[in-house]
Amino acid sequence: MSDTPQDTATVDSDDAADPTAVQELHGCPLTDSRGQDVLHVSRDRWVEVVKLLADDGYAMCVDLTGVDYSRFMDRELPSGVAPERFEVVANLLDMSNRRRIRLRVQVPESDARLDSLFDVHPGTEAMERETYDMFGVSFDGHPDPSRILMPEDWDGHPLRKDYGAGAIPVQFKGAPT
Repeated sequence: MSDTPQDTATVDSDDAADPTAVQELHGCPLTDSRGQDVLHVSRDRWVEVVKLLADDGYAMCVDLTGVDYSRFMDRELPSGVAPERFEVVANLLDMSNRRRIRLRVQVPESDARLDSLFDVHPGTEAMERETYDMFGVSFDGHPDPSRILMPEDWDGHPLRKDYGAGAIPVQFKGAPT
């Protein structure tokens, strides 16, 4: 994995030279996606692992959003990580050591909630509100869970795959009728 400190990454195998060995960081599966480290965090350890990463130097959360995988439930994830409909993805930076890590946490449709990162990274306040607006994933402990992009009385979450696209057809100028 790129730029992963050897003292915090461990190989979950007796043979450290095995290229198929699963790596871990803070007890979570660590994979590589196009040269970027991806940490698959369990929902119950979300805030704990983010705090540990902050202690490792990942002091900035530059992005947090949701993904609706309802049409891709058979996607490949590391062993021990069960796919859920929703996933929350966060990107953290370690500016001092010029490192980036992406965190992915599975969130079930039946209980679409996750603990807020606001106490660790206050800049996630708006991103968590946007994720709720667009995907319906709420964040426990968030200081202002009100809607930010949609009106308060809006019904639904527009980036969910099962959200209706609308009933008003759009007619473009000059289009054949």
